[in-house]
Amino acid sequence: MGWFSADIETMDDLFLHTLQDIYYAENRIEKSLPDMIAKASDSELKKGFQAHLKQTRGQIRRLDQVFKKLKQEPKGTKCPAIDGIIDEANDIAADVADKTVLNAALIGAAQAVEHYEITRYGTLAAWAKLLGKNDVARLIAANLKEEKATDKKLSSIAKRKVNKKALARSTKRKANGAARDENRYMQAMAGVPAI
Repeated sequence: MGWFSADIETMDDLFLHTLQDIYYAENRIEKSLPDMIAKASDSELKKGFQAHLKQTRGQIRRLDQVFKKLKQEPKGTKCPAIDGIIDEANDIAADVADKTVLNAALIGAAQAVEHYEITRYGTLAAWAKLLGKNDVARLIAANLKEEKATDKKLSSIAKRKVNKKALARSTKRKANGAARDENRYMQAMAGVPAI
């Protein structure tokens, strides 16, 4: 089933496709979180990622329940959006040499993932209610609530310390770089007669 293809004819079809999309996304996120945990050097951020990995596994179990209630086999459908978000996060993380700045980049990447999940779960919860699937809507709403809470925690960690530390590190490196440049200039100019 592709987005807006002939395979999607009804709201039930659209709901199932979007459910399969978030199922794929959650499984992809579960596989990428251990790498984020390994890269994080801030202890609070590392613990937050570890807690979110556990939470993600619980969300997958909840999605399994949704599939069961719909009498569907749990399966995902390839999601280019989450693949792109995760690939971009990996590219940026590979480009960041400073561990303090990397923590800020990891939070930004994690929040991009959270925002994607929030949009998917919000849409699915609304559609489940519209389709009269209130038991399914409650399960999806539980995942939505957790994603919003995770996003809020990430914002708190970023604002309280990680972003400030990254900025301080960047400012210090710029100041050191400017001093080195001035020293090199002075050494180059030493012994050159004035005209």
